[in-house]
Amino acid sequence: MKWIGVLSLVALSECLVTIPLIKIKSMRENLRRRDLLKDFLEKHPYRLSYKFYKQSNSEVTYEPMRNYLDLYYVGNISIGTPPQEFKVIFDTGSADLWVPSIYCSSKACTTHNVFDPRLSSTFRSTRQRIRLIYGSGIMSGFLGYDNVQIGSLVVVSQAFGLSQKESNKSFENGTFDGILGLAYPNIAFRGSTPIFDNLWKQGLISQNIFAFYLSSNNKKRSVVLFGGVDPSYYKGDLKWVPVTQRGFWQISMDSISMNGKIIACKSGCQAIVDTGTSLVIGPNDPILEILKTINAQPISSGEYIVNCSSIDTLPDTIFTINGIKYPVPASAYIQKYNSDICYSNFEGMVANSDVWILGDVFLRMYFTVFDRANDRIGLAPVVI
Repeated sequence: MKWIGVLSLVALSECLVTIPLIKIKSMRENLRRRDLLKDFLEKHPYRLSYKFYKQSNSEVTYEPMRNYLDLYYVGNISIGTPPQEFKVIFDTGSADLWVPSIYCSSKACTTHNVFDPRLSSTFRSTRQRIRLIYGSGIMSGFLGYDNVQIGSLVVVSQAFGLSQKESNKSFENGTFDGILGLAYPNIAFRGSTPIFDNLWKQGLISQNIFAFYLSSNNKKRSVVLFGGVDPSYYKGDLKWVPVTQRGFWQISMDSISMNGKIIACKSGCQAIVDTGTSLVIGPNDPILEILKTINAQPISSGEYIVNCSSIDTLPDTIFTINGIKYPVPASAYIQKYNSDICYSNFEGMVANSDVWILGDVFLRMYFTVFDRANDRIGLAPVVI
């Protein structure tokens, strides 16, 4: 039976549902363009620690700290009967679904779609309070249940958060309404079942997997696929990597090298594969070594810039995972802001952690399958 399941991954599932994703400007880019980034980062230092707060109040559910300053890809879902539409981040770095609500008094909610439970005949409220603490802001509200539609799939009685307060400008400047988490259920709202788990439990998908294709250009649209994979998005065979810790999609990485020399993760390390982070993030010292190698220079905002004319001559960064080399070229790890300014897409982690975050810089190069049935991740070069 296991071999049948493995072989079936190479064919399109009859229940495969493909959701288009749209690449948007990140909040970092929006703040940078408006010359607000330096002030924002001084008030809200970048923190990405993936640590839980202890619950001091049994009615409050805390989320791992995250930073949503660097999000790119959004897709549409709808909630309620009749459906109310929202743009959400499909995020493998969290496990919950939340959207703004009509009860939200924050400025951020006035610039986004809000859910009105009074207009849905299938909505069910709870008294469970939620408080999600991110590196760049706080969302607080309450838990509700309603039908959620993703493409042609309708999940019945799905738990989701309704925001009542969304703090600071990071949410105001985001071009998404909410977040749809795709991580493991043990980091979800207390007592709730994440949406992907319900897709499987309610028999809406034939395989307990989902996958991402994140395009780096406009020739082929980015998508998230539920219930199967589409081989037209990748080249060669999928290479499988075991999940080392269920919660986030965490794997072991062998090393990171440039110019044939191991430059980071020298004795092996852990990495989280995260569609909700656009950068490659790692411990400060190894990141500084990488920045030194590509001759990146710090600027007042805390970011690093490189000479745009050097992109063609800079080496690939090679991530070795489970014995397989995954090169990422300079054209991927450097972001061209204009003809004169280019930014590094590597960033150090302020939190004291040895875990690396492989965000969209990496994922745009590799079609990625998240296999919940076998607790593993599949990687293959994308078709550009």
